[in-house]
Amino acid sequence: MSGTGARGHRGGGRAGGAGRSGGKPGTGGRPGAGGRGGAGGRGTGTPRRPQRRPAPAAEPVDVHDPEGVRLQKVLASAGLGSRRACEELIAAGRVTVAGQVVTELGVRVDPRTAVIHLDGMRVQLDSSVVTLALNKPVGVVSTMHDPEGRPSLAQYVANREERLFHVGRLDADSEGLLLLTNDGELANRLAHPSHGVPKTYLVEVQGRVRDALGKQLKEGVELEDGTVRVDEFKVVQVASHASLVEVVLHEGRNRVVRRLFDEVGHPVDRLVRTRIGPIRLGDLRPGRTRVLSKTEVGSLMTAVGM
Repeated sequence: MSGTGARGHRGGGRAGGAGRSGGKPGTGGRPGAGGRGGAGGRGTGTPRRPQRRPAPAAEPVDVHDPEGVRLQKVLASAGLGSRRACEELIAAGRVTVAGQVVTELGVRVDPRTAVIHLDGMRVQLDSSVVTLALNKPVGVVSTMHDPEGRPSLAQYVANREERLFHVGRLDADSEGLLLLTNDGELANRLAHPSHGVPKTYLVEVQGRVRDALGKQLKEGVELEDGTVRVDEFKVVQVASHASLVEVVLHEGRNRVVRRLFDEVGHPVDRLVRTRIGPIRLGDLRPGRTRVLSKTEVGSLMTAVGM
């Protein structure tokens, strides 16, 4: 319905204002207290509700920067293919700039500030930004420098020129995937509980786990600092004296996995973090690092709303 039609309908509903309180016939509005009659012949029918006018469409944002760089060149520089291939991505409507779909090949953007997504995944344009995956060994503390002289993360990135900081932590007795980056915004978002980035752990526990344990962990276990619930639980292997399970949770509290299994009667013998959001540990050997690909970094940025 057009805006004029909507206003006309509302006006028709209000034209018999006196009819609402005095029961006067004669308009198609609500019948008054004096009776159900009405001049429109609809006195016994249910009155229609005025239709809502549709919300105005959002005004398109002009993302073109005359002083910028052609979008296809920016995409090619980010490693998404040749310029010709990037032109095809744009023409197919797969690229957005500042939330706007761009299909014109003449659009220019500022690569220092533009927020570009391809198929919904953020494109990392800053070549100075780097994110690493580290397989932290047992006995290493999750800090870049330890005042007590214990092995720290710094020894594994001593050959890097960037000033890196770790995202989250693993206690010294645990091992597995840690992320290190010089992207402050990405690190803050990954660590903030509001984004709820899931983390996957392979956990060797004492004793044979009972069938109902998964249900108990999903419903929640009360610890001294509040209730903890796992998102997913899977039994990998069971022996008479020990069990290997996989759990997924987005909690970031200190030693939460160990405390959780202690509480349910299965102390942890070994704990390995195998995944953070979309990033997997894979076959990365203990003490080794690898640079995340642009696709992996883009998936991380997308996972935290960047």
